[in-house]
Amino acid sequence: MKNISKTIKSFMLSLSILCFLIIYQSCSKDDENGTGTPVATIADADQDGIADDIDNCINIANPNQEDSDSDGIGDVCDDDLDNDGITNDFDNCPLTANPDQLDENNNGIGDVCETENAPLYPCIDGMAGPYPCNGYDLLGQINVFILSGNSNQEGSDIWGWTDPLDGKEYAIIGLSNSTAFVDVSDPINPIFLGRLNSSAGSSAWRDVKTYNNHAFIVADNVGSHGMQVFDLTRLRNVINAPQNFTADALFNDVGSCHNIVINESESVAYLVGCSSTNGGGPIFVDISNPTNPVNLGDYTAVGYTHDAQVVTYSGPDLDYTGKQIYVGSNGNTDQVVILDVTDKSNVIEISSFTYPQTAYAHQGWFTEDQQYFILGDEQDEQNFGFNTKTLVFDFTDLDNPIEHATYLGPTPAIDHNGYVKGNEYYLANYRAGLRVLDISNIASTTNSMTETGYFDTYPSSNSAAFNGVWSVYPYFESGNIIIGDIEGGLLIVRKSN
Repeated sequence: MKNISKTIKSFMLSLSILCFLIIYQSCSKDDENGTGTPVATIADADQDGIADDIDNCINIANPNQEDSDSDGIGDVCDDDLDNDGITNDFDNCPLTANPDQLDENNNGIGDVCETENAPLYPCIDGMAGPYPCNGYDLLGQINVFILSGNSNQEGSDIWGWTDPLDGKEYAIIGLSNSTAFVDVSDPINPIFLGRLNSSAGSSAWRDVKTYNNHAFIVADNVGSHGMQVFDLTRLRNVINAPQNFTADALFNDVGSCHNIVINESESVAYLVGCSSTNGGGPIFVDISNPTNPVNLGDYTAVGYTHDAQVVTYSGPDLDYTGKQIYVGSNGNTDQVVILDVTDKSNVIEISSFTYPQTAYAHQGWFTEDQQYFILGDEQDEQNFGFNTKTLVFDFTDLDNPIEHATYLGPTPAIDHNGYVKGNEYYLANYRAGLRVLDISNIASTTNSMTETGYFDTYPSSNSAAFNGVWSVYPYFESGNIIIGDIEGGLLIVRKSN
């Protein structure tokens, strides 16, 4: 009995030592927390404070562990939130199961989740359905598949049109294969009216602007696309939507063009980044008669322009009051140019400038008083590794523009297109979604812009890559904002009440 007892005691001692060693090995060094107490090492791949063995989304941070359908997969990484067999990207009602996808009015919202006068997803506790948000509700959306009719297509540029006859609001969405038209007058129940197919094949870059109740559409890297012209008043009485529309005119003095800029006060379209002999500089087109565009010539001296803004100048530099002022963001030439384009046959270069850590001068926009110009560089986040960087230039003296301030956003996402409305700057921030910045303090060299809200259409990541929001249009009288998303198509948001 003594021997048995000794054996048991020895076994228990060994077991105790083994348990101690296991516990000790799972702890970090005493000095790592400064307390002298060992700290247990817990696997937490996404660093959200939830251990991997209980985390419902191991690789994407979600400290709140939201799981709408209670399937054990966190909402931020669940590609089928309602478990109906239709992935979120293609589901017309992603939070309510509807495997039949019934949509009686063909507006892109499934019948089972269509609710009168209520946002599709209100922003509650930082989430609007599957989308991170701050102060902006999702009113409605129509995915790329419905808009394009093809699951392999992507979204690009977006613009808006308000019918002067009845005040109805319409979204015009650029897609790889076409341009889609959507009645967003009732943003909860948007109506897809139809699409205008590309005149020369598929393109990742399709840009659109409006003038005098017509849409003007260009596409890049797609041969002899030219500039399509579409009479928007045809959207008033669409029967049997969606329709396959045809263009009302085609301006074929150009091939492919990256962007189109329209100064409505002079009835002139500026086609930039075109595949023509002028090296991508601006081509001037008279659109006073929209369906009969007239080529007014071009300008070659400053080289390729990626995007531009043209205004009838009313800013602080009295030397140029009333002139047509062109500000071109000239891509990889690492410069911004300011031109007097009043006389299309005698363009005058006013000035040009660059800035530190240039990568690709992409797009910019005047403040409403035309004293400041807000510029985005599309590739500096990737090239230099900092967070979203937006530059502010003082244009008080157009002959001598001055770098004024720099805004760094909260994420590494790339900035794309940005537009000013009043004291707010609406930034298409790719993977970080729509970001809204208060610019009422823009005259200051510090804290000149402050983020006040956002709607993130790409929840899985805010990294510096080309996904998510391409462009935004904030100019509707209703206050509704339309978003053109590469993967998501059309989203309609509004500031939360």
